Amino acid sequence: HDLDLLCQGCRKTFESRLRPIQMSPMPSTGTVTLRNARVVLPGGIQQVDVSVKEGIISSIGRDLPGQSEVIDADGLVLMPGIIDPQVHFRDPGAPQKEDLHSGSCAAAAGGVTSFLDMPNNSPPVIDRIRLAVKKEDAAKKCVVNYGFFIGATPDNLEELNSAENVCGIKIFMGSSTGNLLVSEDSDLERIFSTGTRLIAVHAEDESLLQENSEMLSTVREVEAHPRIRDEAVALRASEKAVALSLKYQRRLHILHLTTEEEVRMLQRLPRGHKISTEV
Repeated sequence: HDLDLLCQGCRKTFESRLRPIQMSPMPSTGTVTLRNARVVLPGGIQQVDVSVKEGIISSIGRDLPGQSEVIDADGLVLMPGIIDPQVHFRDPGAPQKEDLHSGSCAAAAGGVTSFLDMPNNSPPVIDRIRLAVKKEDAAKKCVVNYGFFIGATPDNLEELNSAENVCGIKIFMGSSTGNLLVSEDSDLERIFSTGTRLIAVHAEDESLLQENSEMLSTVREVEAHPRIRDEAVALRASEKAVALSLKYQRRLHILHLTTEEEVRMLQRLPRGHKISTEV
């Protein structure tokens, strides 16, 4: 209860500090020139003009000829929109902490123009019906681009492969927030061997995690957390996911890689694999 009250207070504080920016949307047809912006370029930040033609950047330079519309961006920074490939907005289920509107506003305030949201909501997004409801809600609330993962369970394989317009399948190999869990080898094998959609994994080995939890059950300090979810827990799960990806040539993304041991393991992979990661 106290945590919920704290989250509500933080959200109200954040939303009260959001300063609305009044600007008309950039047209997808015609031409626009943005003048005097501080533009983030590969070689550094430069104060230059940028021309956009039919939604595509056509030229960058100083004193470009004015187009059909000119926007004075003096004092503003112009940069590529950031894509955040993993967010956990608590919508549906706990909107008092964060919902699709407040989360997307925070994204926009930080220069994030697209995000991919995870499925461990309440209820979890594990089928086409719940996915459709979430998309409909997002269309009303979000102020930036969005995409959604569908969550894997031991018995929703048909839904995983038939859902449309999702960025991938999320597998929780170890227990985490929410009640999604796919830890049995036979279930993991079935998911990896069927379909072509990207699989993103929360890579923690459930059996080791439970062994550590039982061994440290009397330890209540927060310092027990990294001992329960230690390097071996992460490495064993990542090795298992990598082996399945290589076996079935399945596109794999390992989320929030946290250990040097996992980095070393990935460095030893043969060329031609379909595996990526993030930190």
